[in-house]
Amino acid sequence: MEYMQAPATSSQGNILCCTCGIPIPPNPANMCVSCLRTTVDISEGIPKQVNLHFCKQCERYLQPPASWVQCALESRELIPSLLCFIYIQTYTLADGSVILPFQVMNGAILQQVFVVEFVIQGQMCDDCHRVEAKDFWNSVVQVRQKTSHKKTFYYLEQLILKHKLHQNALNIKEIHEGIDFYYATKQHAQKMVDFLQCTVPCRSKTSQRLISHDIHSNTFNYKSTYSIEIVPVCKDNVVCLSPRLAQSLGNMGQVCVCARVTSTIHLIDPNTLQIAEVDGGTYWRNPFNSLVSPRQLEEFIVMDTDVIRNQKLGAGAGIRSNKHTLAEVWVQKTSEMDTAQQYHCRTHLGHLLNIGDLVQGFDFANSNVNDEFLNKMNPSHIPDVVLIKKSYNRSKRVKRRNWKLKEMDKDREGMAPEDERQYQDFLEDLEEDEALRKNVNIFRDASKIPVESDTDDEGAPRISLMEMLEDLSLTDATGGEGADMLTE
Repeated sequence: MEYMQAPATSSQGNILCCTCGIPIPPNPANMCVSCLRTTVDISEGIPKQVNLHFCKQCERYLQPPASWVQCALESRELIPSLLCFIYIQTYTLADGSVILPFQVMNGAILQQVFVVEFVIQGQMCDDCHRVEAKDFWNSVVQVRQKTSHKKTFYYLEQLILKHKLHQNALNIKEIHEGIDFYYATKQHAQKMVDFLQCTVPCRSKTSQRLISHDIHSNTFNYKSTYSIEIVPVCKDNVVCLSPRLAQSLGNMGQVCVCARVTSTIHLIDPNTLQIAEVDGGTYWRNPFNSLVSPRQLEEFIVMDTDVIRNQKLGAGAGIRSNKHTLAEVWVQKTSEMDTAQQYHCRTHLGHLLNIGDLVQGFDFANSNVNDEFLNKMNPSHIPDVVLIKKSYNRSKRVKRRNWKLKEMDKDREGMAPEDERQYQDFLEDLEEDEALRKNVNIFRDASKIPVESDTDDEGAPRISLMEMLEDLSLTDATGGEGADMLTE
């Protein structure tokens, strides 16, 4: 049996404080905490009361040295702005007190808690100063479209909201035939111009106006203006192409229907189902105009329909649409039901139309259209009626619509009844065209009961719940003003 000796244990001894003489564990200062605090004040030189500047116009706080941040009172986002007023490393508690670690005598670290009072004082920021001085913008982007309908602008507004390009704008003003975007810097305006050129077919012009010139420092102050002109063609417009352009697009017919306007103009020939895309550069080299405005569309009732199958196209024909069905249709105006007058035409809506359905179209036979290319066409090649879209009961569609869109904050006098009708047309286009709404953020309307079916009783297309987003507000994310979130 072997004897094992236990290892020796070492214990740390105490020393006496050099000031009061009480036993304490050894430390570099050889002083107790109470004597060290009475000897050294580590909070000396740190302001106990600080002014916090707040702009009442834009509701932002000053974050030194020159930036302004927008945050709620007593929120976590406001704490970094408060710490910028204290120029050493600190830790702020929820009650406004500050924990300050500091190195004192012989490397000893002392931590002290003290309260810093922040007084909110009103001060107008530089951006609001320029707004009040009526000289707040440096660059303006003027977007124009010479057409009677605003479908393209409504679609463009949703794209801007989705990519959040409206946040840098100082002001957005809606005027006749367009919208003006005002920016503080030329870079933000150029970013908007680049975005517009990638999303809609357009052309741009740039001009500058000299505001001031400093001859000593050789600096110039300019105001820049960017003029954006969107092609004057909207969805559901009937257009007549030039013979040269129609031949370059696959020998398609000159009379076409605009299916949609995105980054290009999507055209479809109602006689052959040929489709083509025209970009902005091609359009401005071979321009064409809309033959009919939405006000000139008339309502027809389908009397008979016959689907055309296995149609052969000529040599050099372009691509045909797989989403549409070619059909021969006999229609009659709802305003002429007491007569026996009927019209025969071909349409690309054969997959939607049945006997007794209502459809909107344009009557070429009884209209006087003044167009350069249409007047030179062979009269036998001009259809009597061009059908545009199937008609549904609008009041029922509005009542059962359980989704909504967001809008930009812009200056306008008010929405006229005609603007409200055009906006409803745009909402119906989103319901009917899946390719158009894939670039749009659609939010569920919590005030209406959600419906899971994609179609209603009349067969009108609807947007499913899977395509909708939840509408989140700032109060949902921060818990009101942020005070409740900090105390929990």
